[in-house]
Amino acid sequence: MEINSDILLTGLENGILRLTLNDSSRRNALSKSLLQKLLAELKGAHDNKAIKVVLITANGPVFSAGHDLKEITIARKSEDGGLAFFQELMNLCASVMQAIVKNSKPVIAQIDGVATAAGCQLIASCDLAYASRTSRFATPGVNIGLFCSTPMVALSRNVTHKHAMEMLLTGDMISAGHAQNIGLLNRVVESDDLALTTSEIAKKIMSKSSAVLSIGKGAFYTQTEMPLAQAYEYCSNVMVENMMNEHAQEGVSAFLEKRPANWGGGHLIRV
Repeated sequence: MEINSDILLTGLENGILRLTLNDSSRRNALSKSLLQKLLAELKGAHDNKAIKVVLITANGPVFSAGHDLKEITIARKSEDGGLAFFQELMNLCASVMQAIVKNSKPVIAQIDGVATAAGCQLIASCDLAYASRTSRFATPGVNIGLFCSTPMVALSRNVTHKHAMEMLLTGDMISAGHAQNIGLLNRVVESDDLALTTSEIAKKIMSKSSAVLSIGKGAFYTQTEMPLAQAYEYCSNVMVENMMNEHAQEGVSAFLEKRPANWGGGHLIRV
């Protein structure tokens, strides 16, 4: 099933919710409208048991050019110079990025084109990211007097500080290969192999227990913000709770008995 909502295409098939940025005439800019649609879909996916994985991709040669500069320019004509709109836009964008990180479902970015500024932030916010060899990335706000401060949040949590600062301070475009080397991407493949690669990863993820994946993803992002001792204490408690989960009991039993695990609903998975 696929629904055309103009600037965002949504389709749910075999447990994969595909969200396709579809505003190529505006370089898939993260306008207020597009961000609102993304946020609604991500919130809906969080508790939807039919959805196992969320895949974010885009139509056209540009994955996303970041915020809509024309929309921002128009907002400056308001009495407050755009202040209220800018605050609303930044809060909305932050909500979208956090909805990805806090989502109970793994979120994968599939990039076949250019991603800049908040578009690069969107990729960095996803749990996994796969790109074609010709894709390119940049945080070029510094070139137009607008430092990429919010993209910096996601970027600095994915790549080393010096590589992040180089992107932020120079605004230079980097290759997909370099983006993989510094940790922004998981893998770089040929354009013709991109869809198959992400599909295989999604299917592999879906073969696991959704309940366990949700526990693990939540714990991963929570512990990264903690000091070492606190992180171990927190994750030890998470591990104990996971061990008490019926899926852990089933998974261990299946492994020891050399049989497929049954995660529920008749869904048999080879351990």
